[in-house]
Amino acid sequence: MKQFTSRSDEFILSELGDRISQTRLNANISQKLLAKEAGISQRTMTRIESGESVQFINIIRVLRALNMVNNLNVFIPKVPESPLQKLKLKKQRQRASKHDKGQQQEAVWTWGDDS
Repeated sequence: MKQFTSRSDEFILSELGDRISQTRLNANISQKLLAKEAGISQRTMTRIESGESVQFINIIRVLRALNMVNNLNVFIPKVPESPLQKLKLKKQRQRASKHDKGQQQEAVWTWGDDS
């Protein structure tokens, strides 16, 4: 497996395009058919496979058409929430807020009070 740490963006896009192209060829699917199944233009499909910059949503659509969308779990794994962050962000409320004494309280209505 190639390491991408010190590689350029262009190299990574090219490698991604090569992998998608090889997967498509292994499945014996034409670019035109895959583009149609993915809901993108054939030109966009060509751009993806040649390593040109495209919108990420188009890559997701192609992965879905190739039944590879679950590979995104490996691509960007879910990171567990830090217990300390959880405590900081989800503190339970312990007290009710004080009423502003400057606010007028609504008069309590009673029977026979028609004013």
